[in-house]
Amino acid sequence: MSDHVDVLIIGAGLSGIGAAAQLTREHPGKSYAVLERRAASGGTWDLFRYPGIRSDSDMFTLGYRFKPWRGDKALADGPSILRYVRETAREYGIDEHIRYGYDARAASWDSESATWTVTVEHDGASHEITCSFLWATTGYYDYEQGYRPEFPGESSYGGQLVHPQHWPEDLDHTGKRIVVIGSGATAVTLVPALADSGAAHVTMLQRSPTYILSLPAEDKVAQGLRKVLPERLAYAATRWKNVGVSTGLFQLSRRRPATMRGFIRKENAKRLPEGYDVDTHFRPAYDPWDQRLCLVPDGDLFRVIREGTAEVVTDTIDTFTERGLRLASGRELEADIVVTATGLTLKAFGGMAFDVDGRKVELPETMAYKALMLSGVPNFAYTVGYTNASWTLKADLVADYVCRLLSHLDEHGLRSAVPVPDPSVGEQPFMDFAAGYVLRALDTLPKQGDVEPWKLKQNYFHDMRTIRRGPIDDGALAFR
Repeated sequence: MSDHVDVLIIGAGLSGIGAAAQLTREHPGKSYAVLERRAASGGTWDLFRYPGIRSDSDMFTLGYRFKPWRGDKALADGPSILRYVRETAREYGIDEHIRYGYDARAASWDSESATWTVTVEHDGASHEITCSFLWATTGYYDYEQGYRPEFPGESSYGGQLVHPQHWPEDLDHTGKRIVVIGSGATAVTLVPALADSGAAHVTMLQRSPTYILSLPAEDKVAQGLRKVLPERLAYAATRWKNVGVSTGLFQLSRRRPATMRGFIRKENAKRLPEGYDVDTHFRPAYDPWDQRLCLVPDGDLFRVIREGTAEVVTDTIDTFTERGLRLASGRELEADIVVTATGLTLKAFGGMAFDVDGRKVELPETMAYKALMLSGVPNFAYTVGYTNASWTLKADLVADYVCRLLSHLDEHGLRSAVPVPDPSVGEQPFMDFAAGYVLRALDTLPKQGDVEPWKLKQNYFHDMRTIRRGPIDDGALAFR
């Protein structure tokens, strides 16, 4: 089987559905298909099923710019987000264009025909689909396997070991003693959810602390605006307010880290029991936003610590034992269930291999253009969200840009566009972010440059000017 579409989108998650919706809005005449490896849409929000799964960005910025979030929760639960994504797909007729069970394995560009040939696996057979423009909306982590280090002695453990990315549907944690290994967004979500839903006791075991900040579960400003403004206007106003607040917090963190450290510590201390050792368990050695800052709705993590149903232990693992864990300090933690919330494994573009005119594309040899295209790879775009703000803010900008680029090609009778860096542009790591999952994968990722448009600013206000409104023909793209 071989067929052709104008635009081929890889991935039917939050980014892919948003891309298809924007394409439908801006280019209703173009043909497209969305390939989804799994049997269902929704991406992250369908894959993760652990207790308490929710957004770690507010929904007024994690929601699409063109579709108001109607829920009450600012940090919404996973099933609500999944319904929102699938509702968007229905509203824009995207469901009819999704092909489930299609795993894109390789993509080959031919300059003569200005066409991508994408090799896909479906039902055990190999097929080819051709397209004029290829758009990867696969996110950046491996859906098959999360990051799971091997721990000493774990084969002797008699309880149950669980990774959040593969949460068993039949796992009953009622009355169980649970240790959650980790201190990131997944761990701080799981601990209060497990403590509130019947676990006997939950321990968050962390090697080192993470910055954690409480956020109101419901946005009172949004609720007030909804009463006096039309829905879309209220949503836009709330979105801009939240963009401003999050950008301001990030800029303050980078420019005056000591001030931000003090503010976060004071906020945490207010919510923890009197005399609690805040500096051991909630004061990281790094500056705010060197790694992602975790948000907790209405301070739920601090609440379960106050109530005594959960605790935080800062230590390292010496070995697993038959009944739990023995720590470097000598303390033993008994556990019926151990949850390894140890992070993600990065996997660029779903592991798809690329070649251009028969020459294999080595990702570390490419340079990212505006953090949405790759040098030397024509008619290809990818969607990767911000690390310091809502994923969808960047995803929306990428969709805007791709639609503008397609319009530019059509209006000028052009068939292809490819970023070509100046040899004088210096190389920098793809992501300036110290999270473990990023550091583990940097040598497999593209580079970014030291000057624009090859350098990612991680600033929505700046990117809105350069990506949404900047000229397409900026001297860095070559057209044919």
